[in-house]
Amino acid sequence: MDCNRDMDPAHQVPEGADERTVNALGALSKALETTERARGHLYGFHQLTGTADFELGEAVRLLREAGHDEQALRVERELVGRNVIPGHWTFQLVEAYNATYYRPFAAMEDDIVGELAAGRDHLFEARLKAARRTHRHPNHTATPPTPD
Repeated sequence: MDCNRDMDPAHQVPEGADERTVNALGALSKALETTERARGHLYGFHQLTGTADFELGEAVRLLREAGHDEQALRVERELVGRNVIPGHWTFQLVEAYNATYYRPFAAMEDDIVGELAAGRDHLFEARLKAARRTHRHPNHTATPPTPD
């Protein structure tokens, strides 16, 4: 199917990229998108854990105000500021994930899209759009509107 005629140049399949290549790049892109979601969950873990630590500080304050100094001291000493795994706070997990996995993955995906598709992202999805849209329907246009 010649979808290129319905697509903006940024999403046209370049000369020499066959259907198998477009499918492979789509799978690679999907894997990166899944990694992006995993990274988002990691940042959520990081932020929630940090929030919990500040909430522990508030619990310590309230325990002290209620006259429970021994319990406040236990929470403060054992939990406030505690490592989530030996030697690591969550920001260190985020940094290690980014350096060890995420950035190399994103760079490789970018390199391969550059090598096999002239740097054109989302070719697989652009083909899906061309195949699934209703031609001549105002909400199914092939490309974004041009500015006036």
